[in-house]
Amino acid sequence: MPDKRDESMRRDFEVDGESFSLTVSGFGYEFTWLTGPNPGYGFGGTLVGVGTEVDRAAMLADLMTDQEATLQIRSFLEQIDPATGYLAD
Repeated sequence: MPDKRDESMRRDFEVDGESFSLTVSGFGYEFTWLTGPNPGYGFGGTLVGVGTEVDRAAMLADLMTDQEATLQIRSFLEQIDPATGYLAD
């Protein structure tokens, strides 16, 4: 099913050979692991504030640089169990 979110609120990242998208949805943001073994899997957080999703996407762009996003993705990947493709217990 295609993602109906505004593509202008999406940022794509390539980290250690893996592809991720960063999107804003509702009051949160999501990193989706596009090349991972489990469709739709990833991680995210919340954005506290008022305004529209476009406003929150702009706020996220101001708060999280590409370097910071890359560090978060790399930290996520370091915690993945290679046997399952999910966070290790």
